[in-house]
Amino acid sequence: MESGASAQLVLAARELGARGSRATVGSADPAAELTATAAAVLAAIPAWWAARAAEAGLEGRWLDVHSAVDTTPPLELAEEHPPLEPSWGPLSAEELGAAYVAALDPGVRARHGRHYTPGELARQLWEMARTALGHRHYGHALEGLVRDPACGAGALLLPPLREHLSASWEVDPQLVLAGLPALVEGIDADPAAVWVANIVLAAEMLPTLARVPESRRRKLPALARVGDGLAPADPAWAVLMNPPYGRVRLSDEDRERFADVLYGHANLYGIFMAAGQKSLAKRGVLAALVPTSFTAGRYFEPLRRTLTNRGRLQSIRFVEDRSGVFGSVLQETCLAIVTQSKVRKTLVTSAGSEVSEIAKVATPTGGSPWVLPRRADLAPVAAAAATMPMRLRELGWRVSTGPLVWNRRRSDLYAHAGRERYTVLWAADIDGGEVHRDQARATMRYLKLHDGTDRRVMSLSEPCVLVQRTTSPEQRRRLVGAVLTEDALINLGGRVVVENHVNVLRPTTAEPALSADLLGRLLATETMDQVTRCLSGSVALSAYELESLPFPPVEVLRSWDDLPAAELEVTVSAHYRQALMP
Repeated sequence: MESGASAQLVLAARELGARGSRATVGSADPAAELTATAAAVLAAIPAWWAARAAEAGLEGRWLDVHSAVDTTPPLELAEEHPPLEPSWGPLSAEELGAAYVAALDPGVRARHGRHYTPGELARQLWEMARTALGHRHYGHALEGLVRDPACGAGALLLPPLREHLSASWEVDPQLVLAGLPALVEGIDADPAAVWVANIVLAAEMLPTLARVPESRRRKLPALARVGDGLAPADPAWAVLMNPPYGRVRLSDEDRERFADVLYGHANLYGIFMAAGQKSLAKRGVLAALVPTSFTAGRYFEPLRRTLTNRGRLQSIRFVEDRSGVFGSVLQETCLAIVTQSKVRKTLVTSAGSEVSEIAKVATPTGGSPWVLPRRADLAPVAAAAATMPMRLRELGWRVSTGPLVWNRRRSDLYAHAGRERYTVLWAADIDGGEVHRDQARATMRYLKLHDGTDRRVMSLSEPCVLVQRTTSPEQRRRLVGAVLTEDALINLGGRVVVENHVNVLRPTTAEPALSADLLGRLLATETMDQVTRCLSGSVALSAYELESLPFPPVEVLRSWDDLPAAELEVTVSAHYRQALMP
């Protein structure tokens, strides 16, 4: 999500880098991962600073970034800085930071989970945090420390700093500047990003500095530092973050430290959220721009429990545009505000071309997936579903993922039947509510099994319910399933192999409380698809999330057994729109 100006800066920097930037990087320096383009962006910053300082009415040494700001670049910059082109010289602070991140090598960005926060989302996140702190309207000075433990180029710290400087206009400007290090703090492991953050934050102080008499002026303070954002820190009034994401291998010490929020592999953003909440002062607020997977995924169950044990989800805003926040990753994103106060209602909003309120719902607690509506019309469904008592396990069903990972068994896949070859069921085979053989998979229709163990692990010989594990964004439904009946199984040879993109729902007893026929028909209703969308915003539907689907009591389900399809649809819709369960 680059502006035209920052994109032009990157292009110009690439040209400069191709000619050979005069910025040099020592091989032992962490900044050694900088591309020539990124180094060229850094080399252009002193000229950008000079233009901003002059615009604020300053002159002399204050036009020199090295003399004006109490920070040192992580590399040797050119003594004669690249001239600013008129078309991209007047970059905003956000555009300059975005240009630096965009100029990084894609592999470096992926390896460290680096991504830049769009300015509009940074503004919205601070607005939501400020509201949770009790200030609904713009114009309040900061009352405590605001920290970003993964600050990158400083985007999230710009809105609170700007508001504080504006609200403090009547205060002695020298005192205002001197007090900033106690109110704004950024931490990041990338020394180049930290330097950029310090420059763009200091640029916001220029109008305040211009009001200080020349004889009393001091270097502008550095508000960001190189460090470990997960290290224990002093209590903060607000912790803002757009943390790095992705799986990470933890040391034994860190795994023990974060044991209360881990299940299986560790994801960086979840660890940052947990550490950020721990560092809050009394009545402090955690404000995070993160993927929505933490609201429902199995790996985040301990995190959800910990977040709601220590505080509450005060508000959450779903970002309608999935692209542009985490680079090339197609990911549903949200702004989540966790407060120390024991709120009873969570405000759910949506951010698209404008911000709109979806609903106020009962505040979710505990580790189970949170049922949150993504649209206003789903609010009644979410409210009713959140109160329903039954889950598939209690109704006599378990869910697993199909065992065939086809590219690991490529040599065993065939287009034609043969000895010890069994029909493979793919996700495409359960479109339309009935199991069939999609022609798109005709060349890989049969899998050869080699022995009894292979047959036992890979094959299925009992009726079940099948549900697609992954759907495409353009599909109308997220919940796509079909019943594999006894007759269908016999027609397929009595034994099948289920591919990994299909969830398999099997009964755990001879007579489950919810029959396979009714379960299949329920999953085919529009209402259950809507419930699924409230449970997970992802196009992927895991076995864990399926097992978490809320159902009404057994006696209600049994009363639906003999309803024809149209009547079942209406009945289920009405039941899942009740505000409260009886």
